[in-house]
Amino acid sequence: MSKTKIWVGLICLLLVFYLVIMVQRAFLLLADPNLTSKGLGAAYLVLPMVGAWALIRELLFGSRMERLAKILEAEGGLPVDELPRTPGGRIVRAAADAEFAKYQLEAEAAPENWRSWFRLSCAYDAAGDRTRARKTMRAAITMFRAAPAAAGR
Repeated sequence: MSKTKIWVGLICLLLVFYLVIMVQRAFLLLADPNLTSKGLGAAYLVLPMVGAWALIRELLFGSRMERLAKILEAEGGLPVDELPRTPGGRIVRAAADAEFAKYQLEAEAAPENWRSWFRLSCAYDAAGDRTRARKTMRAAITMFRAAPAAAGR
């Protein structure tokens, strides 16, 4: 098991503990005879539901992304990270932008291919655009899940 998975597991456990405490506090507020307390308790009960939904969504996203990465790795299709880095370890933005164009053209040439969208997502991430990287990865995951078993995998 990788260090990253251990840290994710620990953070998830802490979040679940926090959500359980929030539910407990919400029920304590709901049991109070004061209407304001009841209102706060009801509102406080919604927060753990939103937190649990977000946690489950992110864990599913991560596991699906990992599955696609393993498939691409087995096929030899993962992008190779040979980008120059700063002394602090960050990718040089100009090099990432230049590399990005290659993956953007690949995705435009094969808009139905989840592999090209996965690589484009990696290029967005290297260029520092995390929002588009996640959106593009979600598109790749959707394409993978919609592809017929024989043709897409």
